[in-house]
Amino acid sequence: MNWIQALILGLIQGLTEYLPVSSSGHLAIGQALFGLEDGEANLTFTVLLHVATVLSTLVILWKEVVWIVKDLFTKQSWKSYQGLNEGTRYFINILISMIPVALVGFLLKDKVEEVFGSGLLIVGIMLLVTGTLLTFSYFAKPRPKENISGLHAFIIGIAQACAVMPGLSRSGSTIATGLLLGNKKEKVAQFSFLMVIPPILGEALLDVKDIFEVGFSEAMSGISPVAALVGFLAAFVSGCLACKWMINIVKKGKLVWFAVYCFIIGTIAIIFA
Repeated sequence: MNWIQALILGLIQGLTEYLPVSSSGHLAIGQALFGLEDGEANLTFTVLLHVATVLSTLVILWKEVVWIVKDLFTKQSWKSYQGLNEGTRYFINILISMIPVALVGFLLKDKVEEVFGSGLLIVGIMLLVTGTLLTFSYFAKPRPKENISGLHAFIIGIAQACAVMPGLSRSGSTIATGLLLGNKKEKVAQFSFLMVIPPILGEALLDVKDIFEVGFSEAMSGISPVAALVGFLAAFVSGCLACKWMINIVKKGKLVWFAVYCFIIGTIAIIFA
């Protein structure tokens, strides 16, 4: 992988992690266009892109992160859920949303990896599913709810767990599910981007474990330090832009255009599979 390929793949990762069009699906398409085999998309590069994505989220939503941390360490009653302050309840809801994806990661990891190696056909089909979800969410009517409930957090977490399928957008699935449940647009977008931080970090840590198992030199094979740095910076900068842009798009309710895009790209992927 040269630095130009790393730049393009980094841009794809940063943009599509937040835009509801599937980062895994677009990375698979990008690697196919470059003629890269699965082994060439090495572990170290994957970890760098994931870390860059998390950092971009923390940069754009730093006020929300500080608010949650501050509330966690504020004196409060832990005897009941309702006795907790808003930031702590929000943090608990993020933990609740992690349960489904954690179960999928521990129990179905091997099956998921098999699916990821199944080519562009499954990517195309899942992009069509993403487009369908976004279309339904376009017609969803928000209800007067100020905060996402624990039950809704769990259901949105199920959507995130399903999004391990290549081509099924994580942000698209979680945002669409939250909107279909009747939550406010800005609340759903914010929760969707914050809830993704722990799973991405967990996935990166698993990749780091694999790096130590195969050895750093082996893990860096196929990519130079310059190309890795270029990919990291590209993912970080484009991730910051996409995260901020996507929050505004969700507020304005213009997700239907991403549905059209997913239908087009999904169809092309299926044709060339």
